[in-house]
Amino acid sequence: MAVKKKKLPIGIENFEDIRKEDFYYIDKTGFIVELLHNWGAVNLFTRPRRFGKTLNMSMLEHFFSLNGDKSIFDGLEISKETELCEEYMGKYPVVSISLKGIDAPDFEMAFQMGARTVRRAASKVQYLLESDALSENDKLEYRSLLNSSMDESAFCDSLRILSELLEKHHGTKVIMLIDEYDVPLAKAHANGYYDQMIFLIRALLGEALKTNSSLKLAVLTGCLRISKESIFTGLNNLKVLTAADERFDEYFGFTDREVKELLEYYDLSGHYEEVKSWYDGYLFGNTQVYCPWDVLNHCDRIRSSPHARPENYWINTSSNDAVRRFIQESADTSARRDIERLVAGETVTKEIHQELTYPEIYRTIDNIWSLLFTTGYLTSRGKAEGRQMKLAIPNMEIRDVFKTQIMDFFKENVREDRDMLDRFCNALQNADPEHVEKIFTDYLRKTISIRDTAARKDMKENFYHGVLLGILGVKNRWGISSNREMGEGYADILAEPDSGDTGIIIEVKYAHDGNLDAACREALEQIRHTRYEDDLSDDGVENILKYGIACYKKRCRVMLERA
Repeated sequence: MAVKKKKLPIGIENFEDIRKEDFYYIDKTGFIVELLHNWGAVNLFTRPRRFGKTLNMSMLEHFFSLNGDKSIFDGLEISKETELCEEYMGKYPVVSISLKGIDAPDFEMAFQMGARTVRRAASKVQYLLESDALSENDKLEYRSLLNSSMDESAFCDSLRILSELLEKHHGTKVIMLIDEYDVPLAKAHANGYYDQMIFLIRALLGEALKTNSSLKLAVLTGCLRISKESIFTGLNNLKVLTAADERFDEYFGFTDREVKELLEYYDLSGHYEEVKSWYDGYLFGNTQVYCPWDVLNHCDRIRSSPHARPENYWINTSSNDAVRRFIQESADTSARRDIERLVAGETVTKEIHQELTYPEIYRTIDNIWSLLFTTGYLTSRGKAEGRQMKLAIPNMEIRDVFKTQIMDFFKENVREDRDMLDRFCNALQNADPEHVEKIFTDYLRKTISIRDTAARKDMKENFYHGVLLGILGVKNRWGISSNREMGEGYADILAEPDSGDTGIIIEVKYAHDGNLDAACREALEQIRHTRYEDDLSDDGVENILKYGIACYKKRCRVMLERA
């Protein structure tokens, strides 16, 4: 009888649920040890999405909190630290809030969502209403935190007031946890009320972290390190720990050893190489880490479908605006070449500014480089001089994000050059391979090419195939089909102009050795061998044009053969 395996914790961000409900848990409790040994009054951890920030915050809440079942830490790394556990475990009131849900089209709605977040945190400690340690005025202040008509002034004071009341009742200072502190700012910037939101969050955090004598320790998480001048003004006790920091480098994301153990536990060790190439590659400090969200999702999929290919799980959790905006800036030749080098698996060296404000993010392409690094679309491959860093796309999954956005950008913009498109289609229809070759070569020089050195030959052909389909797609009245079954095989592209008397068969080849002529001849031979033209002849099409198109980087060769 097969041994029942633990459940995979996909989307489970509550530490107690993972420990009590028989989920697989990769032990990150060493994070608590390091946090307490390297004390900072206010600690900000910035990491990309889906790297376990929220789960780590839940772990901290359950460790410090006066309430709850401390047996959930039994057998974990932290349990070996007996002195630390005796001093800190279950000894503090905890105020824990998450700002990740504050996503609204206008400031008023965003404020109401923020106020509800604070009310939920306050409602967890209603025992304060019965406290002998609190005066009637204290209890009146507490009731104001539960009031649905809370105004902005009360909101800004709320976390400080709550922690002061908790300290009075318990006689001990408070641990404060604020998860995804920058999400409201990102949403506000996207929806046009950034100035109002930055004032609100600055005031909330200033009161809670800077002027709060009831605070023992605070931990914040987010994706971006927002400029201290814009949000943490005057906060002198702030310790910022980014993805570039060597401290805490192994506690966000899965290490190689952890992934090997996970795969072995689920009898999936044979999938190690694909998991590594697709989801590893992030460098946090000195540690190479995998994206946990991707690893867990892929393991779940291949447990039921062992032959399933890796796919992009991360792209579905974000709009990928950063990559889209970056590619839109690629009109400049230098930026275009940088993107091509990244997709080819190479590194580029850029100056990284880890402190930005949201209005600055898209102001210059230099700032977009920094955004791509902090949000996980690029990772470090080592430091250069000063603020300069060697950057690379971390893995196959993120490379796929870039490729998808490059093709989407191409499709959105291809219609703008109507003259070129018409000349290309006319040359195809008029059996003019020289002009087809010249126009297509000129176009490849101006667009971003995907010369991914890690991709298979057929994947490289897919890029050129997609570009041709994008160009031909502007001919609304032409019949265009891709990989259509014809004769004894599948034609790459079949175009049938609206004249009705011509059929155009195109076979695309990637000349991996740079020999364009040989690749063209191979393409034409494939058309002949599979007899793609038979279906067209059966439909009464008399003028059949067969094109072999070979590509290598930004060069192409075109050969024509008539049926």
